[in-house]
Amino acid sequence: MVGQSAAFLKMTALIARVAACDAPALLEGETGTGKELVARAIHYQGHRRDRPFVPVNCGALPDLLVENELFGHRRGAFTDARGDQPGLLARADGGTLFLDEVEALSAKGQVTLLRFLQDRHYRPLGDTREQASDVRIVAASNTSLIQRAEAGQFRLDLLYRLKVLFLEVPPLRARPGDAVLLADHFARVCSERYGQPLKTFDPATRAWLEAYAWPGNIRELEHWVYRECLLGDGPVIERPPLAPPPTERRRGMERRRRELGELDALDYATAKAKVLEGFEQRFLTSVLARARGNVTAAARLAGTERRYLGKLLKKRGLDKTADPA
Repeated sequence: MVGQSAAFLKMTALIARVAACDAPALLEGETGTGKELVARAIHYQGHRRDRPFVPVNCGALPDLLVENELFGHRRGAFTDARGDQPGLLARADGGTLFLDEVEALSAKGQVTLLRFLQDRHYRPLGDTREQASDVRIVAASNTSLIQRAEAGQFRLDLLYRLKVLFLEVPPLRARPGDAVLLADHFARVCSERYGQPLKTFDPATRAWLEAYAWPGNIRELEHWVYRECLLGDGPVIERPPLAPPPTERRRGMERRRRELGELDALDYATAKAKVLEGFEQRFLTSVLARARGNVTAAARLAGTERRYLGKLLKKRGLDKTADPA
């Protein structure tokens, strides 16, 4: 891992502490922040470093095959079971099982995982004997599991089992100075991997790398560097191919990303009400500004009655900024 920002150093210090013990750990962070790299660092800094690290994307586990994927099966357990097949727990025995996108587990998958975590025993399909598994569980989510649990979308008892230790992986925009370091690192990796001359970035591009919000985080930065190094002309990337979004637009992007993340944890009715509330607030603020605070003029612009508009303004706390004329 590469970085020197305060947020990065705080995270690496916590990684060392989490690696020193063997309890289940939960990582939370936006898409592209490097949660699997953090999980690997926890594994390879711990005493299980010489045993397997087995990653699995929970979003790719079919609901009907969760038990088979986790526990494995014996020959004859079902029609196409022509031989014994070890599951993920057996393959990760003695090491670490990394459950990425654990929030995507179905209700059945959550029950299956909880059952194993309760006593660390499982039974392969078609077997009558239980087996023990000495495996450390590290899970990761790109949304807040506590919010999903409160919305009834994730089992609270499973969350408590997974979140014995907790580590939040910061987004790249919260790591000032690290974007340039990562860009230099990816340029070196690209050069070595593809046998290309090493490229560097001119001062204007380095400034752009720091100014851009990187909504896709490290993954977006990595792909951008590879593309520029492989397809760009000359030994120096002299200017950014895209202008950085204006400050207000960048803030809007970040706000909408947070809002969408919050909606993931809500039921339909609550999410709809929240979206409508945000729309009303933005629309009323805009129409009032266009009418220079005049409620009568704002009602005409909005195509509604003045009395109704007045009620909406009062509801949203905007009546104090309006001219009642």
